[in-house]
Amino acid sequence: MLYPARLPAFDRIPAPDRVAGLVRWFWIPEWQLAPGRSSRQHLIAFPAANLVVESDTVGFAGPTTRASHRDLTGTGWAVGALLRPAAVPLFTRDPGALRDAYQPVDLPALHERVSAAMNGSSDRPVRHRLAVEAFTDWLTGEYPDPTPEALLANSMAELIDSDPAMRRVEDVAARLGVSVRTLQRLARRYVGLPPLAMIRRRRLQEAAERVRTGQDTNLSAVAADLGYADHAHLANEFRSVLGFTPSAYRQRVSPGDSD
Repeated sequence: MLYPARLPAFDRIPAPDRVAGLVRWFWIPEWQLAPGRSSRQHLIAFPAANLVVESDTVGFAGPTTRASHRDLTGTGWAVGALLRPAAVPLFTRDPGALRDAYQPVDLPALHERVSAAMNGSSDRPVRHRLAVEAFTDWLTGEYPDPTPEALLANSMAELIDSDPAMRRVEDVAARLGVSVRTLQRLARRYVGLPPLAMIRRRRLQEAAERVRTGQDTNLSAVAADLGYADHAHLANEFRSVLGFTPSAYRQRVSPGDSD
């Protein structure tokens, strides 16, 4: 989230062990806005797909290549699962065709179970726990355990997301003990983005977090720490994906920003 202070009520819940190979975590926002008001939520999404249950539909959100936003109005909720790569082929044969796209999917049983949980309790922690349990029960009942290849794809994504030393595709392939071509094939089938795009997205997310949380942080130092050639390359990455520079972003999230 680029502007966390603007978030509605939001919970991120770890995936239960029995679906840990398919889901990284569940995320649940709820909002209740006055008539005529709206809240725009900006984000740099993870290089991954999401399966999202909303009050009136279920949708599959493909991997993104740019920043995105959603305008919230009225009263609503969503229960999303940030999918691990192993889960993606369960819902699409070509995740690359769904880049920057969101499409409805016909999963009435999932919608019914999660909606019942979200509408069944006035206590927020209780309904969120029940919604995650309902989502998890549905997943484990519908889909088999991940294959060894799918688990390797999970390892690829986890390594890229968690290890800042992974700055080149060759670094990731070497750590996993596979060829670059194998890595590219895994990313194409299980993510829908090239491995280099995954690396660049993780690096940009970390850069944005450092700019947001460290108002006195030197931007040249951020660029050097994250493997950018220099401050100008960091600024170009920000501008090409987000539409503004790190300095402009820092001003937007400075204390007192509450738009």
